[in-house]
Parts: sequence; C-alpha cells; structure tokens
Amino acid sequence: MQAFLDVFDIYLLEAVINGILLGGVLALLALGLNLIFGVIDVTWICYAELVMIGMYGMYFMVQYYGVSYFVAAPLTVVLVAVLGAALHYLVIAPLLTAPPINQLLATGGVLFVLQSFATVAFGIDFRNLGIRLPVLAFGEMNFSYARLLSFVAALVGMVCVYLFMTRTFTGTAIRAISQDRQIMALMGVDTRRIYLITSALGGALAGLAACLLVLQYDVHPFVGLSFGPITFLICVLGGLGNFIGGFIAAFVFAEIISLGGLFSDLEWGYVLAFAFFIVMMFIRPAGLLARRR
Repeated sequence: MQAFLDVFDIYLLEAVINGILLGGVLALLALGLNLIFGVIDVTWICYAELVMIGMYGMYFMVQYYGVSYFVAAPLTVVLVAVLGAALHYLVIAPLLTAPPINQLLATGGVLFVLQSFATVAFGIDFRNLGIRLPVLAFGEMNFSYARLLSFVAALVGMVCVYLFMTRTFTGTAIRAISQDRQIMALMGVDTRRIYLITSALGGALAGLAACLLVLQYDVHPFVGLSFGPITFLICVLGGLGNFIGGFIAAFVFAEIISLGGLFSDLEWGYVLAFAFFIVMMFIRPAGLLARRR
C-alpha cells in the first residue's frame, strides 16, 4: 500500500509540474488576447486562427524550405504581427464605433475565412514539424523538452512585453489608453497609431505561441479549436483586459486540465475546466480578481 502511495505521489507531482508548464503557454495566449481587448475593447474571436496560420508558416519554412527552427521562429513572429496589424486595419478599424455584436460577428467571420482558406490551400491532413525533442527524466518522472522549452520561451516573451509596457513611451501610452481611451485622445495621443501597434503586438504574441505550440501539436486547419476556446475562457475568468487575472486563470485552468488527465482521460480534464468556469461565472461573473459588491 505504501509503495502504491509513493508512486501515486510521484504521478501527482508530475501532473502538477506539467500543469505549470502548460500554464505558461496558455498565459502567453491569454496575454495577447487580453492586450487587444484591454486597449481596443474588441475581442478577437479569430485569435487562435492567427496562431494556426503561424503554425503553418513554421511548418512550411522548416519542412519545405529547410529553414532552421531558430531562424523560422522570428520570421513567423513578424509574419503574424503583420497579419494582426492587417486584420485591425481592414476589419477592426472600420467597426470601432459599431455595436459589439457587429465586432464579434466580423471577427467570427474572419475565423471561418481563415479556416476555409487553410482547408483549401493546405488540405485537412495533419502535418508534423518533424522535430523530435528528448524527454527529461527526473527520478521516476518524465517531462517533455518541448514543454520545457515552450514554458521558458513563454515566460521570456511575457517578461519582454512587461518591460516594453513599463519602460517605453509607446508601452506607457498603451497602458494609459487601456485605462481611459477618451482622455488620451484629448491629450494629443494618436489612438489610431496605438491601436495599430497593439494589434501588431497581439499578433506577435500569437506568432510566438505558434512557434511553441508547433513543437507539441500537429498542424491542420482546425488546430485552433484545441486551444482557442480555453484561451477565451481564461480571459473571461481572469476578467477581460485584466493581465494579472488572465495570468492566474491560465495556471488554474492548466492545473485542472493536467490533474483531470491524471485521474481520468485528458478530455475529462477539459470537461472539468469548463465545469469550473461555469461555476465561477455564478460566483464571480466579473472575473477572479473582481471585487464583490
């Protein structure tokens, strides 16, 4: 019996650590979506599809053109940043004064356009980057180097965004607009320029997430469905536009998914995460860090 408990403790610890590693990537995804909503006040339903396009970019650069992963990654970040800026310029900017439902329908339409484009252009085959990373054995626990690399890179990316937001004039303007966009316009800040920069930065974070997720997931037109809904729920649970709340919610969801996979199938982990979200919406509908009235 004691031997069983010892093994169980090891598996439990392994699941907790894997949850932390997963939480880093989910927090990166939530940061990009929260950044866009906090500044522009528009939720990009198609955010995960930008990640999907980035994953295809990584796949073709590495597999078809023989570009090194470490060269393809920054190119992908730039590519998706440009795509994010183009999305804002072509779709979001004309609808900034439109009702929120119109904005949601527009970004939802972009979601289906990107999925359909990927299906027609690349087919529905599952494609793999072909990079096989070793497994780190620590005692009787095993951890994927892909997840470790993704976690470290996600943390570095979030620290870089934090420094940009706190140490640069543009970052300060972004934070100021997220708090009061009307006042900043009266103070002479070009809000259209800040919106465009924010959209590009959100796209860059989606591109970084694509570079990390392509090490763990096969690429196909509907891969966004694997993490798009959970990213949106993380942002809602943390409070839309609340960076700290989204960061905490990402790790809460990741632990629920990981521990649910330990006690049952991984799919049940997602079921538990969604059930937890529904319960929390009754308890704290404005987000985890919202004050009760």
